[in-house]
Amino acid sequence: MPPNYEEFSESQIKILQQFVSSTTGNVFVLRNLPEVIKGALFSRYSRSTLGLRSLLLKEFILSEDTAFTEIAGQFGEAHNDEHLFAIIKAKSFYDRILDGYGDDSIGELGGAHLAIENVSMIAAKHIEDARIGGSPLEKSTRYIYFDQKVGGEYAFYQEPILMTSAYRDLYLDTCNHLFQTYSDMIPQLTEIIEAKFPKNHHISQAAYKASLRAKVLDCLRGLLPASALTNMGVFGNGRFFESLVQKMHTQNLAELNELGKSMQGELKKVIPSFVRRAEIGHKYQQSFSDFTEEVKKELKLLAASSLVDAEAVSSPGVKLIESDPDALYKVAGALLFEYTAAPLDQLQNMCRQMPQEDLMRVLDAASVPRENRRHKSPRALEHANFTFEIVADFGVYRDLHRHRLLTQERQLLSCNYGYFLPSEIANTDLEKPYISAMETAKEAYQVIAQELPEEAQYIVPMAYNVRWYFHINLRALQWLCELRSSPAGHPSYRYIAQEMAKQICDHQPQFERFFKFVDYEGYELGRLDQEVRIQQKAENRG
Repeated sequence: MPPNYEEFSESQIKILQQFVSSTTGNVFVLRNLPEVIKGALFSRYSRSTLGLRSLLLKEFILSEDTAFTEIAGQFGEAHNDEHLFAIIKAKSFYDRILDGYGDDSIGELGGAHLAIENVSMIAAKHIEDARIGGSPLEKSTRYIYFDQKVGGEYAFYQEPILMTSAYRDLYLDTCNHLFQTYSDMIPQLTEIIEAKFPKNHHISQAAYKASLRAKVLDCLRGLLPASALTNMGVFGNGRFFESLVQKMHTQNLAELNELGKSMQGELKKVIPSFVRRAEIGHKYQQSFSDFTEEVKKELKLLAASSLVDAEAVSSPGVKLIESDPDALYKVAGALLFEYTAAPLDQLQNMCRQMPQEDLMRVLDAASVPRENRRHKSPRALEHANFTFEIVADFGVYRDLHRHRLLTQERQLLSCNYGYFLPSEIANTDLEKPYISAMETAKEAYQVIAQELPEEAQYIVPMAYNVRWYFHINLRALQWLCELRSSPAGHPSYRYIAQEMAKQICDHQPQFERFFKFVDYEGYELGRLDQEVRIQQKAENRG
């Protein structure tokens, strides 16, 4: 690597060592700095001839305007009045820097770890709808029992409009009944599955119990209503959080509005300059709210006046509804592009004229060397786009929704499209109470939805089907299908991943080579091998 030409005195080095991982190397990490300082520092960095360490010294550490000593010097310590005054004094300085460049990407230079606890699964999905710039992680229904009571009550969101309506008792009784059925079935289903799949002597007890629990909870999660409370952690940059909070402010559900206000308040404590435009009353937020409201209003009117049969596609399944007939040539041409001096359109036209054998050699060059699913294919595969419509239970939607490098939209949760009955419960003593719980929830939903269709979503059990679509490119689809078909996955989303791959291969057989790590097998205790490996690693560490 080229030498570093910056020179610092001993006193400067001593100062810098607190804030950078190296005072001499060309590659180093910032540390012990608040997000607002890091963001503003990088903002200036893009338009300065100085190296980052020199810039940090000259314009931040040694500048009175930044109140650097008061902020960074007490970073992580309790905030006293002097410290809070320093933040107020410095805020205008940082805002001037961030505003001065007029580039929204500046908001990506600072970030925060946000914990969000005791929110409904509906709220969690809205947060995870924000795709770019954030990384959410949600409490798992596979590894955690959701029947734990808090203060003697099951943990589900008590939606304020429902709780002050004539539907209050119906809502509470239905949610409690679903949780109680879920709780009652855990030991019973555990016995059934344990008898059906007894532990082999070579499998450790810990691995067997873990896979057994995952199997039981995978089967029973469908009983949980969408109001069930969950926890999540989200890491995101400032731009991500600003956009997310703006959207939360425009939602109709009270929970999302309140959550947006809480998120705004907490993020202001860490990255205030990055989320200030999402404050209620700010001109940007007001403009965005007006725009969103106008779009919703007009589209709802048009949808209500349309002649589309709402029940036209209601059976569970996966359907490829759109693909590009030129996808093959677009992908092949894009694969060659980097290694030629020719324009892309000429390469794609050339691929149309190319003998089939030579065209397949181009595709093979990008697929044959792959040895496992983690060998990501070239970006040229992103030139092939497909649209799938999926009708499956909300639990499956939650799993597949985590893939964000695609376009997906869902309709409101309802009880209109049937529900999923796990094969492990069918034809057992548990089938009757399971079906009874589903029918009870449907009856309650239909009563509430006549007046409050959005609030009625909270009562819908996860086993009920929802309709959504994926608009996805071949590269993202390859990753999704190979990952979600793996043995450790939930059987329901494994089927969807397998089915999407099959439909693409049937529709465009030349693309089958890109799905060679899709696992089409069926597994009874799918988590078992994974749990065995986890236990072996733990033993090796021990």
